[in-house]
Amino acid sequence: MDKKTVKRGLLPYLFIALIMLGMFYAIGFTNIKVHDLSYDQFIENLDGGKIKELEIVPRTSGHTYDVSGTLDNYKDGESFKTVLPLSDEVMKKIVEASDNQDFKLTTEPDPASSSLLVILVNVLPFVILIAVAMWFLNKQVAGNKSSMDFGKSRAKLNSDNNKVTFKDVAGLKEEKEEVKELIDFLKNSKKFQKLGARIPKGVLLFGPPGTGKTLLAKAVAGEADVPFYFISGSDFVELFVGVGASRVRDMFQQAKRNAPCLIFIDEIDAVGRQRGTGLGGGHDEREQTLNQLLTEMDGFGANEGIIIIAATNRPDVLDPALLRPGRFDRQVTVNLPDIKGREEILAVHARNKTLAEGITLQNLAKRTPGFSGADLENLLNEAALLAVRRNKEEITMSEIDEATDRVLMGPAKASHKYSENDRKLVAYHEAGHAVIGLKLAHANVVQKVTIIPRGTAGGYNMMVPSEEKMCSTKTDLLEQITGLLGGRTAEEVIFGEITTGAHNDFEKATKIARAMVTEYGMSDLGPLQFEQQAGSVFLGRDYNKSQHFSNEVANEIDMEMRKIINNCHKKATEIIKKNEDLLKLIAETLLEYETLTKEQIDYLVEHKKMPEEDESNLEAMSVTKLREIAKEKGIKNASKMTKAELLKELDV
Repeated sequence: MDKKTVKRGLLPYLFIALIMLGMFYAIGFTNIKVHDLSYDQFIENLDGGKIKELEIVPRTSGHTYDVSGTLDNYKDGESFKTVLPLSDEVMKKIVEASDNQDFKLTTEPDPASSSLLVILVNVLPFVILIAVAMWFLNKQVAGNKSSMDFGKSRAKLNSDNNKVTFKDVAGLKEEKEEVKELIDFLKNSKKFQKLGARIPKGVLLFGPPGTGKTLLAKAVAGEADVPFYFISGSDFVELFVGVGASRVRDMFQQAKRNAPCLIFIDEIDAVGRQRGTGLGGGHDEREQTLNQLLTEMDGFGANEGIIIIAATNRPDVLDPALLRPGRFDRQVTVNLPDIKGREEILAVHARNKTLAEGITLQNLAKRTPGFSGADLENLLNEAALLAVRRNKEEITMSEIDEATDRVLMGPAKASHKYSENDRKLVAYHEAGHAVIGLKLAHANVVQKVTIIPRGTAGGYNMMVPSEEKMCSTKTDLLEQITGLLGGRTAEEVIFGEITTGAHNDFEKATKIARAMVTEYGMSDLGPLQFEQQAGSVFLGRDYNKSQHFSNEVANEIDMEMRKIINNCHKKATEIIKKNEDLLKLIAETLLEYETLTKEQIDYLVEHKKMPEEDESNLEAMSVTKLREIAKEKGIKNASKMTKAELLKELDV
């Protein structure tokens, strides 16, 4: 627990303890003892000359005197008190005794006669009590600011310091064209009203994560130069029914006061899922919030000048009422960028980075198919971090390759030691993938092969399509399956044994084969679709999944899948056996270098040997060459070290 939190929790108890300690001290923690004397006892002590000190305080309201004092035989801290009638005889007797016995006599005015004292005695305690109560209340509210405003909107107003424009959004040319109308309307709405055009009340952005949906919404607000409220869909949903609806009302009230403006709701599927579906408890709060949102967007009230932009990764689970005209009129798909889009995105994120000569953004874009904008930003950032870690002044291709591997598979486990037999198995497995990729015309192009473990894989083969396509042919899919089976086939041909290293390959191959049979109609069963992409029941889908085929057809589906896999495996075996020399060449080179790039593989296939090693780039050298360099520098046991250990000893 935070120390500041502990201190705040102890303060009230310390305050109460101090008050109680003061009260106990005032009441009886000292040695004060007060005796009550009767009138007769007081007169007896007065006549007997035993009075030492005497103080008289008249009570005008009660016709009496409050008398206090000490006697000769009293110890320190002892005193007496009594009440005497208000008469001249008593006062005369006391004054005479004071003159004769010479004891100290003092008189005080009536405290009731002072209005200030009355106020202090009667009003001040209540003022102190109220002040202390207010102090405690303010501390509690300060500790939990949301306790008093749970019905208020959580939408935040974007500051001008973080203004984003279309210059910061790359690779979304068509998407930007779709939302430019919103900017024109916010700047000059009369132009649209003259022709009777109505601008969309809502725009729904959907697509894979990291494609720039939020960035695009910020750019619209930045270009239009209007207030921009942003909120997450989960900020509406609370435990108590009605709170979310209250927040929706408050959000639109704030927006009306600042119109024209934009409201951006991120992850709207958290509140906009289909009503009346799914399992797992009641939905009153979420559904009331959705109903209020539907009413505010297109109800009896007018929201002129307010445009809502929402983003989601799951448009299929949204309520149909949310997508009808008059609410989210326009739906914009934000897809993964193509090669040109990736090049533009890389240019944006490479503005403040120093790239080495020879590195072009076009080549980087070719090497990163399937990467989103967020992935590309992360790629360059990881490369920059690696360059700093290696004390370099610019980002080289070595850092970019390593960063790509980190994004795809995680950091390398270069220090992980495994037996020579395991290294050989992994090398031939990955070489099998590479050979299939090199020999099949429609297979993916081999970009990199490594036997350095990453994540859960002992090694991996990075293969990308030769060109990006909108659709895949049956031949493309069959050769993808053949390439995935190349690793297992190489193990069978070379070692006559199989291992568990191909389980991920089988998973991917089986998924493609099943989709070919049940979804794409690419089998002897004909152009029929037996299955569809199923959504989760808890995301607003039906509980019972409809089955569009009989048990006999299910058996035929299994047979067709097995036929596809077996034919591809047979083809892979033929290619591996026919090119066994190439397989051994790549595998033995992998054992020596651990990592091969596309350029090195192409040179190896053409010249049957590796290109001459550049002594300035130790990372690209073979283990044998590194051991020779290490021995020349006097490093002990260099002949037994792995490549990672040698590079570490050589300060690379």
